[in-house]
Amino acid sequence: MATRRSTTVSRFIAAPPERIYRAFLDAEAVATWLPPGSMRGIVHAFEGREGGAFSMSLVYPDDEACQPGKTSDKTDRFEGRFASLVPDERIVWATVFDSEDESFSGEMMVSTTLSPADGGTDVTMVCDNVPSGIRLEDNEEGCRLTLGNLAAFVGG
Repeated sequence: MATRRSTTVSRFIAAPPERIYRAFLDAEAVATWLPPGSMRGIVHAFEGREGGAFSMSLVYPDDEACQPGKTSDKTDRFEGRFASLVPDERIVWATVFDSEDESFSGEMMVSTTLSPADGGTDVTMVCDNVPSGIRLEDNEEGCRLTLGNLAAFVGG
């Protein structure tokens, strides 16, 4: 039986839960804050509602080395759905990566919890069923960078 692979990353964001929640439901917003590091996001489809589907690509800069097992040399494409939405409290994405490499296959669940805190919101992102081809350390770092982008996007 396979070992459960998961990561958890948290960050305080000096913005109210409502503002952060809205940033998850807007395609242009997600394309701005989701890509970690120097990557850029392209939204192909987006239905910001429970059960709604989405499709995105994260594109590496031209000067960055190729990453093995991705959709192509410079692109990570993924599809998913909003598995659960609790307004201003919780967002659950079910995501599937587009890759011919089986080590990147399977559905990864990304659960984000928004907890009101003094002066803002504690945001916790849990990734469950991380594909074996993704190093857990890389997943954690990507989530940290993404939460930093989210904080900058919402003004916190």
